[in-house]
Amino acid sequence: MPTPAPPYPSGHSLLEGRSVLVTASAGTGIGFAAAKRCAEEGARVMLSDVHAGRLTNFADDLEDKIGRAVARQTCDVRSNQEVAALIQKAEETFDGLDVLVNNAGLGMTKSIVETSNEEWLNLMDINLSGPFRTTRAALPGMIKRGRGSIINISSICAWRAEAGQSAYGASKAGVLAFTRCTASEAAPYGIRVNAVVPSLAIHPHLKKVSSPEFLEKMIRENEILGRAAETWEIGNAIVFLASDYASYLTGEALSVSCRHA
Repeated sequence: MPTPAPPYPSGHSLLEGRSVLVTASAGTGIGFAAAKRCAEEGARVMLSDVHAGRLTNFADDLEDKIGRAVARQTCDVRSNQEVAALIQKAEETFDGLDVLVNNAGLGMTKSIVETSNEEWLNLMDINLSGPFRTTRAALPGMIKRGRGSIINISSICAWRAEAGQSAYGASKAGVLAFTRCTASEAAPYGIRVNAVVPSLAIHPHLKKVSSPEFLEKMIRENEILGRAAETWEIGNAIVFLASDYASYLTGEALSVSCRHA
């Protein structure tokens, strides 16, 4: 029998007074759930997404839910100029950025022999070069203030071999190496860099692009609790890494999964 998800958590002011930017956070997935959980823990949040209309809708929705303003800025993480403008907007809006959540990512299931150069390069540009660009832009301000937390979203595919995930898995494994090395560079300035490694979190968009049979198979074969994660459960891990409860964690990859051995 599946273990039911626990009740939705109440806030405990874990991020009171902090500013948080979440990329690709206009949607039904981990990004929006993370931004919402951060806001519920007292943070001032900025949503970013490549889709302007969707960004407006989700930012307005979050404002209604939390009862205060939610900053927003469109950004394609493949663009150096748009990334620079995003970080500048966050710095100006919040008078300094405390937490950056690199959530923007692109999935793909395709055999390696069927993967084109363009598909490979585009996936790497979003999943791996995206966090590189945003981190590079955010670090100078954090270094100047002597504090900050950067959280990169990887995937269980970085560790677990799956057919059809060669490109995606490689990009997410790269995120983990990037996290460790960046953490070493940032540590002397009081900045922590960590990664979250989700297993399977079910949300409406995933249901649109995956068959029920495939999702049921993934749960049956890989999740010992008998269910997928709720997106807000991944958000809880992001809140933890952003908070002072994780003050001695840097360069780490926090697995949020209940995998079979």
